[in-house]
Amino acid sequence: MRPAVVVACMLFGTCAPAGAQVSIGINLGAYPDLVAVPGYPVYYAPRLDSNYFFYDGLYWVYAQDNWYASSWYDGPWDMVAPESVPLFVLRVPVRYYRQPPGYFGGWSPEAPPRWGEHWGRNWEQRRSGWDRWDRASAPAPAPLPTYQREYSGERYPRADQQLALRNQNYHYQPREAAVREQFQHPPAQAAPPAPPQRQAQIERDRPGTPRPDIRGGNTRVAESAVAPARAEAPARAEAQPPPGGHAADATHPPQAERGKPPQPGSAGAEDRKGRPEAAAPQRESQPSHSREQTDRPPASAPAQAPRGDERDH
Repeated sequence: MRPAVVVACMLFGTCAPAGAQVSIGINLGAYPDLVAVPGYPVYYAPRLDSNYFFYDGLYWVYAQDNWYASSWYDGPWDMVAPESVPLFVLRVPVRYYRQPPGYFGGWSPEAPPRWGEHWGRNWEQRRSGWDRWDRASAPAPAPLPTYQREYSGERYPRADQQLALRNQNYHYQPREAAVREQFQHPPAQAAPPAPPQRQAQIERDRPGTPRPDIRGGNTRVAESAVAPARAEAPARAEAQPPPGGHAADATHPPQAERGKPPQPGSAGAEDRKGRPEAAAPQRESQPSHSREQTDRPPASAPAQAPRGDERDH
């Protein structure tokens, strides 16, 4: 599996897109202490619990079975393909890896890691002789960018500020072509925010929003979501009066039936037979003596004159 990954990296140059920000689990609060590896133009960080190096103007970290590089001590980091890692970085002895992976076990601490054994024959053929060099002709180490000590904690610059600060304060140019290309590469940028269309899609996809399950024609979710609205629609239609008129009921018959006496056997007559009279509750609410007063003549009315035969007697 590992040789296949190496071949893919060789074909495409790197194992990650250029300029893609990568998190490698290293968060430094301040500029680290760097010490030169004896006999190598490379520095390492003895106080860090990581495989942290500095060579030819860039910081190099071996983590998660991959190499990463950055022009600033705390990133952002770019992944570098195995065949693009500088030779002198690969030649650093095992003993200077402060967090060596498990497969380093059994390897000589004074020799470099067995990268050919780890990355496969194709990598070893492309970088033949990587572990042999004239130690007397090793180049001098590049100067450390100590100006970065002033930028720690909250003052650590953003990726879009790092290039300008480096050009102002660090004038070293890398020797190796591969390092020079990485050195001139702009710092990795964070991913831009989602466009409005994508944000709207995210809002629609949030949990709690009912969506129909279209697999196999199953739309029960959609039916359950719209069923209450369908049930309420007829009720609203009946309760709402038509334009320019009143709702149809017993007190407001349709326009065509107004003014016509109820027909025998009609629905209106049958309904009225089964209903109590509208005035009945009002008569029941009146006191009982009111009926006697209506049958009895008023007390203030004058008495009637007797008829003629009664006057004669």
